[in-house]
Amino acid sequence: MTSGARRLTSPDGVTHTFDSGSFALELLLSGGPPPWDRYEAWHAPEDVAGWIAGSHLALELPIAKEQVKVGPAELKRLKEFRAVLWRIIPVLADGKPMPGVVAEHGLSPTGNELDIINQAVGPLPRTRLNPTGVKQWQTPITGTQILGAAARELVDLIGTDQVKRLRMCEGADCYLMFHDTSRPGNRRWCSMQRCGNRHKVGTYRTRHHTP
Repeated sequence: MTSGARRLTSPDGVTHTFDSGSFALELLLSGGPPPWDRYEAWHAPEDVAGWIAGSHLALELPIAKEQVKVGPAELKRLKEFRAVLWRIIPVLADGKPMPGVVAEHGLSPTGNELDIINQAVGPLPRTRLNPTGVKQWQTPITGTQILGAAARELVDLIGTDQVKRLRMCEGADCYLMFHDTSRPGNRRWCSMQRCGNRHKVGTYRTRHHTP
């Protein structure tokens, strides 16, 4: 499976492929604060390594879990950053400006979200040429570099017109969020296999319903 495309199983047992379109937003799939803690995938620092190997970060160049090294303090910062995502992305996906950012809307700060985001912007994972001239990761890839990659991408998303492309799936009771990278910018569903198909079935039944 392509890195970044996650196989998810919903509570109703339906398995589908979901692509967040963004490494930063992909972090939401690893868990979060309550009630999302029931999906927690990062129980220990070593759990991050395996998770990163299948992420958008590995799209350009595969990452082996042995190439990733995350410490306890770095795991704490990653989770803190992820919690910020849970607070702000639903607001932005709903078409509202980020609290405390757009002064002309008369909004006041609600927390230290901006500080956490800005402080997370740091060094990125680096690549190099091996002795045979082949591109490879400069290892280890650290938790700080992972956080830096997510933070810089988030800045590019919410600090530019791309913020208009943040979406929450329109499916009933679906809270998956994504960056719409489609050319027309009209993506509505987490996956056509799940919510998109449910919508089609529901529409069909409504049109063909006989009182």
